[in-house]
Amino acid sequence: MSYFRTIEYDMIPNMSFPVLHNCSGCGRKTHFINTGCFRVNANGSRIDVWLIYQCEKCKHTLNVTVYERQKASGILQEEYSRFLANDEVLADEYGTTTSFFTKNRLEIDWSEVSYRYVNAETGKQAPDESVTFREGDRIVIHNPHGIRLRPEKQAADVLGLSRNQVKKLIEEGKLVIKQEQDGVCFLLR
Repeated sequence: MSYFRTIEYDMIPNMSFPVLHNCSGCGRKTHFINTGCFRVNANGSRIDVWLIYQCEKCKHTLNVTVYERQKASGILQEEYSRFLANDEVLADEYGTTTSFFTKNRLEIDWSEVSYRYVNAETGKQAPDESVTFREGDRIVIHNPHGIRLRPEKQAADVLGLSRNQVKKLIEEGKLVIKQEQDGVCFLLR
């Protein structure tokens, strides 16, 4: 079957990923959130940079390593200036990069991650009443931040349907879901 049009969406997090971590102040595992601030420390010719996370309840801090014992020449001057200025955009970039958390062995609380779908062509957020999906459409959802979400949930969100309606469409063969390298593809039949 040939597909008449391809509609692409990007899954974008609304904020930095929350972290589940043991808090020495609370005495248990709690949520830590991105403060948007960096801590920079120089020791001789080596530089350490951390992104500061903070416990939601007691405000204890957690320094998450961005660079450790890095030569000053190994950090781009522009990025270094952004660290010193506590650039919130840069903090959000690090705070929504799953490999950053993997490197630091931190647990992201995926149940607390909020996100939105943005149409790559129009910039409008899904579900969008101006877009009518029809048979022969190919819908692609790019997930560059690696947000963990079931494909059926993604289809329901973009199509503006309930998960039960999506399951019924799949059972009837009217919707096919394919996993792709950087996201998910839905084919309407």
